[in-house]
Amino acid sequence: MTAAVPEPSEPGIWPDAWLLDAVESGVIDAPDFGETQLQPASVDLTLGDVAYRLRCSFLPGKNDTVENQMRSFVLGPPIPLEEGAILERNRAYLIPLRERLQLPKRVRARANPKSSTGRLDVFTRVITDRNGVFDDIKSGYRGPLYLEVVPRSFAVMARTGLALNQLRMMKGDPSEIEVSDTEIRAAHRADPILYRNGQPVDRRDVYTQSGLWLTLDLLRRDDEPVGYRAKHNSSLVDLSQVDAHDPDEFWETVVPEPGNRVVLEPEDFYLLLSAEAVRVPPEYAAEMTAFDPAGGEVRTHYAGFFDPGFGHDPSGLFSQGSRAALEIRAHDVPFAVDHLQRVCSLRFERMAATPTSLYGAQRGSHYQGQMSTLSKHFRLDKRPDQATFNKAVSRRRRG
Repeated sequence: MTAAVPEPSEPGIWPDAWLLDAVESGVIDAPDFGETQLQPASVDLTLGDVAYRLRCSFLPGKNDTVENQMRSFVLGPPIPLEEGAILERNRAYLIPLRERLQLPKRVRARANPKSSTGRLDVFTRVITDRNGVFDDIKSGYRGPLYLEVVPRSFAVMARTGLALNQLRMMKGDPSEIEVSDTEIRAAHRADPILYRNGQPVDRRDVYTQSGLWLTLDLLRRDDEPVGYRAKHNSSLVDLSQVDAHDPDEFWETVVPEPGNRVVLEPEDFYLLLSAEAVRVPPEYAAEMTAFDPAGGEVRTHYAGFFDPGFGHDPSGLFSQGSRAALEIRAHDVPFAVDHLQRVCSLRFERMAATPTSLYGAQRGSHYQGQMSTLSKHFRLDKRPDQATFNKAVSRRRRG
């Protein structure tokens, strides 16, 4: 997979081939880079060798560096990560990442937690020098990357080289890259991108307002759960272990009340599914944006990137999209949510070129066609719907 780093005049999100060449040319300085870090429209960023315990979160501002500012906020000596270290609940940590950037003058970047990170309620944000915002990296930036990590529901074991977040690179103003509501609706009419109950959503029911809106699936089906709520004071999650942890030790199931309603307890963390299944065409990337109704009483979706090909299978093994896992937390007071309530928006952006491979089996993706909201760290045999789906797709691929 080779390509020349594109001219900065090219608008859109950079695809995998361009990102790989950016690594090879030093635009992304990534020691020990492995192809597993490469996604269709992003690069996984990896933890460095130490973590710093912080007394509070901070930003360096436009005139200072992270290294200089952090001296005022670090508590105790650095924590080595080479052999693994426990990051405690509700404690902020700052971890220098192994990657550095040397962005061209008109190329910017944006970071977001990986889906598995968000599903574990591990809050992460990238911090860069001389910057007053998290995650958005200004064009032409040259320097180190730092990750703020705050485990919220579970203590976690972290190690050098693990990827908790990811980076997209892009050229162009938002007006050049973002797909308008009119274009989203037109794309759905031409080739559906939104499904419900296995059928394309009627175009009259496709709601767009600065993005494509999704609703909650809280339909009561006997006593079947519609999602999960994190238990309090659970044991440790090892972030390097996949298909390893018993979800019963960490999660309670959520069953709707009569009337298809769930009352969210304040500050508890919930994993629920969208009622709609989404298909992200190869020419687009997407990002889920947080939504705070009623003055910020509930926040939905902490992890945001949806790669080209999410819910899209050119082989035709499944053709009805993939549902979105939604990470939800209510604040201050109990908050009621109902079946088919709008909770989040999916913003589509243009790719600068089509990726060489799409989200799904080509990339070893864990959440294509997902039927469960739990992250890859939890045992698949305790997620029967997801296990059944995976086995069915595997059989069809072999056939």
